[in-house]
Amino acid sequence: MFRRVDDFKTIWQQEAEKTLAVLAAIPDAAAHQAVDAQHRDLRRMAWHLVETVLELPQHLGLKVKGTVGLGPDGLIATPPPPTMAEIAEAYRVASDSLLDHIGSWNNTELGRNFNLYGETWTGAFALFVLVTHQTHHRGQMTVLLRQAGLHVPSTYGPTKEEWATFGMEAPKV
Repeated sequence: MFRRVDDFKTIWQQEAEKTLAVLAAIPDAAAHQAVDAQHRDLRRMAWHLVETVLELPQHLGLKVKGTVGLGPDGLIATPPPPTMAEIAEAYRVASDSLLDHIGSWNNTELGRNFNLYGETWTGAFALFVLVTHQTHHRGQMTVLLRQAGLHVPSTYGPTKEEWATFGMEAPKV
């Protein structure tokens, strides 16, 4: 949980860089990769991250701006753009805006109660959910990248392929 706004800002910057690395690893030709037709593909999952960075902070009074606007339901009213580069740029803009707007908060806002999704969450918990929600979907995206036979960028340590850069063999599980 966050106790200081600056702690959230530090973590968000680090996590946003990881998300941008994963988005950059998705070529347009593989953006359709999904577990099956009933699940989000990589493009839709990436766009969902943009939606969430724009939507959740609105419930906290943070007017995050992006390259796209929100509809009356609080979600992006447009489908994902055709290219992963456009989605990555929309994410970067929304993420940067979140960092700008969270700067208007002081640490006491973290303990304030907000009504989100029919529940009462503190500001700190809502920001924690925003980070972990992104991490959850980023993990799903790395699995889809692996299934598509694509390079998976490291996020919290080296990937199987990156062990070779250390002159080592990847640990066997």
